[in-house]
Amino acid sequence: MPSADVDHFAALLRDRLRHEHGPLSRRLAAALTDLARTGALSPGTRLPSERDLARVLECSRGAVAAAFNALFEDGICERKHGSGTYLTATGATSAMDRLLSPGAVFADLSTSVVPDPAHLHLPRLDPADLLRTPSRHGYDPRGEPGLLELLGDVLITGGGQQGIDLSTRCLARPGEAVLVEEPTYPGALAAITGCGARAVAVPTDERGMLPGALAEALTRHRPAFAYVQAVRNPTGAVADAERVRELAGIARDADLPVVADHTLAEVRHGGPPPGRFADTHPHGTIEVHSLSKTLWGGLRVGWLVAPEPLRSQLTELKQTGDLATSTVAQRFAAELLRHNDITAWRAELTRRRDHLSAALRRELPQWTWPAPAGGLSLWVRLPGTDADAFAERARELGVAVAPGSMFSPDGRYRDHLRLSFALTPELLDQAVPALARAWSDHA
Repeated sequence: MPSADVDHFAALLRDRLRHEHGPLSRRLAAALTDLARTGALSPGTRLPSERDLARVLECSRGAVAAAFNALFEDGICERKHGSGTYLTATGATSAMDRLLSPGAVFADLSTSVVPDPAHLHLPRLDPADLLRTPSRHGYDPRGEPGLLELLGDVLITGGGQQGIDLSTRCLARPGEAVLVEEPTYPGALAAITGCGARAVAVPTDERGMLPGALAEALTRHRPAFAYVQAVRNPTGAVADAERVRELAGIARDADLPVVADHTLAEVRHGGPPPGRFADTHPHGTIEVHSLSKTLWGGLRVGWLVAPEPLRSQLTELKQTGDLATSTVAQRFAAELLRHNDITAWRAELTRRRDHLSAALRRELPQWTWPAPAGGLSLWVRLPGTDADAFAERARELGVAVAPGSMFSPDGRYRDHLRLSFALTPELLDQAVPALARAWSDHA
């Protein structure tokens, strides 16, 4: 089971203690609970000892003991005789659980997805056509031949998330480090922690990971692989081609596998396409693709581009999970690809991005965000605000938003939100006044 590095752990606690009030033991218990609830710590993490934590926090051991006792009572942690204190599965909530949590809202800005399939041109199909496949039984391990004709020599998956999960299970072992950009996609963090690995954030700028920081992380952590994004979720930054070549060269020279997420690569609002790690590091790169961001998420059709022997290993792993992706979904996806050009949908998304940006500037001029060159969301900073608490208030008023702590392996970005602009302008116009009211109530 992974252990929490005491100095790093203390830094996370200090950041949270600043937002709490009251006796230290109560503040410490609340901060520890928050680390669990936001997914900053994965189930099974071994916490530092009371003595070590008291030392680095420069507080009494009694205060730490009282905080731990409160966590035991609430089921957040458990003691294992002779081993230490561990975070329980009950106490931890993954970022994906929080993102997809149910609730009565009229505007869901929390999920960066195509909101509905209304933009699609639907082909005329005989249902029997969806059931025809050369194998007849439909268990085609790598994918339905008709879809493979359009996509090439790839492995079809049940959406991009399955592709990330398969790649993670193929490359990482429990306890190993996986390098990620920060902020990054919560689904990737869930896949990494789900297989017992630990996500390690590498500093970035608008062009991607910093090359020096990547080189340092390679030496310090000896990672299993690096997870990167062609269009970054949540910021909307597009991977710079020159930076990608430099990073891919570092990864190639270090024999570091790379999982490159291209699920948003086609969702750009002008500008050049993202760089491809596979161009420089072809034998060590797995590309993850999906139709969820361009056609519709409900199709659950994606694909992996990978060199041998990685592709064969990924195929074997997939067969242990679901044998094969639905033939019906694949044949329908192939027909949709033949009858739809995403250019018009991409232009509509750009219009919705600009619409939400203008509305936020009018109603909430204190909020700031970088103009996203791609993706379906704004990465918004709320100055001096605990975004987790703000998100709860916004949901009470009928608007779901994604707090920034979900996008960091350490639960950082507590003053940020991800806001999807994929909904219709009419719904966005209803959502912004509710956000302004939540902001006014929270201030």
